[in-house]
Amino acid sequence: MAAAKKSTRQPAKVVEVVEQWPGIDAQFRLIIVAALRSKQLVRGATARIEPDLSRRKNTSIALEEVKRGLVPFTIFDPDQEADHVAAE
Repeated sequence: MAAAKKSTRQPAKVVEVVEQWPGIDAQFRLIIVAALRSKQLVRGATARIEPDLSRRKNTSIALEEVKRGLVPFTIFDPDQEADHVAAE
């Protein structure tokens, strides 16, 4: 049998989202906000930061924009919306 190859990949970093990312309270929210911003960049939106030569991909630019707090977003709570509609 052939010997198993040793992986040269480094383990993924675990980012403490709450401490480092303004307005982001969960990793899932970070992924959604960054993905939506990356989609905007793909469709031709202008980057809000000067892209670093080592970070040319839209996903890296989007994550950096979110980290700097340059991507505005609103947290939608369906429970509050249902209460608001019922009150009318």
